[in-house]
Amino acid sequence: MGTAKDLLNWHGKEQRYFAADLLAPFCDEVFISCRQDQLENFDTSYNALTDTFLNMGPFGGILSALRSQRDKAWLVVACDLPLLDKNSLSFLTASRNSEKVATTYESPFDGLPEPLITIWEPKSYPLLLNFLGIGNTCPRKVLINSDTLIIKPQNPDALMNVNTPDDAKKAQQVLNNSKD
Repeated sequence: MGTAKDLLNWHGKEQRYFAADLLAPFCDEVFISCRQDQLENFDTSYNALTDTFLNMGPFGGILSALRSQRDKAWLVVACDLPLLDKNSLSFLTASRNSEKVATTYESPFDGLPEPLITIWEPKSYPLLLNFLGIGNTCPRKVLINSDTLIIKPQNPDALMNVNTPDDAKKAQQVLNNSKD
């Protein structure tokens, strides 16, 4: 998109901090996944979790989180979801099945699992490592090929990723309309 999506300001603060605040009621601790070089201008009132699996994007962030606390499930949310809301997170956490590898939403846009709005259970860590071992760093493929609970969103707009300037315009329109 040409702009760091975590730094976009949709709700009066950078998206990474908005997302962390949104997650706080659902988590014992909230961490913002980042690269080491992103710590320079990081608000120290938030917890950073720097990648230990480098240059893998979200896949590396998920692995780094699971490695840091292997006995914990991780509620992972991408930084490009300005329409994500508490109700969607509440529904996801209420639907959680800890016997599965993960609990996730079905994308309303392509029908595939949404790996970056997912509760990754501790048992997903070795599976992710196995996928890494065969050269696959796509968390969506892990979900597709694993015992995953996939739920349909109650509010499909909440799962809208903002990856292009057109997406940003659409998201801003939805946000503006919700304020009316």
